[in-house]
Amino acid sequence: AHLVESGGGLVQPGGSLRLSCAAAGFSLDDFSIGWFRQVPGKALQGVSCISIPDDMTYYDESVKERFSIYVNNAKNTMYLEMNNMTPDDTGTYYCAADRATVQATCLMFGPLDYRGQGVQVTVSS
Repeated sequence: AHLVESGGGLVQPGGSLRLSCAAAGFSLDDFSIGWFRQVPGKALQGVSCISIPDDMTYYDESVKERFSIYVNNAKNTMYLEMNNMTPDDTGTYYCAADRATVQATCLMFGPLDYRGQGVQVTVSS
């Protein structure tokens, strides 16, 4: 079982980017799943998470109203739509899945069950 991210890159401030996370070997419906960001010298941070069975989402305050998380069940793929991006959004983005609740997953109350290899997102002019 594994997760594979794609869609990272360089974008100008105010621009948009969409990240994808394809799951293989398990169904995203069985987990709380989400996106996490890491910046050099700082801890991994939960950005947004979603639980399909619980019909719940979680967004960090810094991305509310700008980012949107959703799942295509047919493709077993999760997405993160990022709009009006700022340099503070820069980092390595990982997708992850966990059996905890959506909030516990995003706040990382425990180790994440599965995590992808990460993609770089850079917001710069």
